[in-house]
Amino acid sequence: MSAVFMKITFTKLMVYKNIRTNYFCKVKIMFSEVIATRFSDTDGLGHINNTMVPVWFEGARDPVFKWFMPDLDLSQWKLILAKIDVEFHAQMYYGEKMEIRTYIGRVGGSSFDVYQELWQKGGKCASGTAVMVYFDYQTNSSLKIPETIRSVMQEHLMVTDSNKS
Repeated sequence: MSAVFMKITFTKLMVYKNIRTNYFCKVKIMFSEVIATRFSDTDGLGHINNTMVPVWFEGARDPVFKWFMPDLDLSQWKLILAKIDVEFHAQMYYGEKMEIRTYIGRVGGSSFDVYQELWQKGGKCASGTAVMVYFDYQTNSSLKIPETIRSVMQEHLMVTDSNKS
């Protein structure tokens, strides 16, 4: 969310208020995972190394992967990563737990966005989006996301000013 949003946190639900338009949008925390930082996650300055964030984000996407492959069988894998971006908001430190919050940001015909945030000590330290494509490795082409999975994804769609209905 941009700086014009003021965050109000409730249990597993966040409400953002756009301070310019006074519009409120509710955001359900779809998946939340708490991880412990390790000494090997740090860099020479004592911060969490920036290369750890994409690794942690990927691990926290497992519940989303299970919608497509419930047993996570690699021989039946049907997803491909098309793009990932990460934005850093604050420094992260060893010895403090990290919370990864995972949401669905967008659902398209064959692709979808997984939006994630990394929190430490009550502050958002990093955020990022992974664009995933439902994919057939045999034909080397994208597939339409099945309606059963689309309906589950729609239930967990993050509501923002740009996609509200």
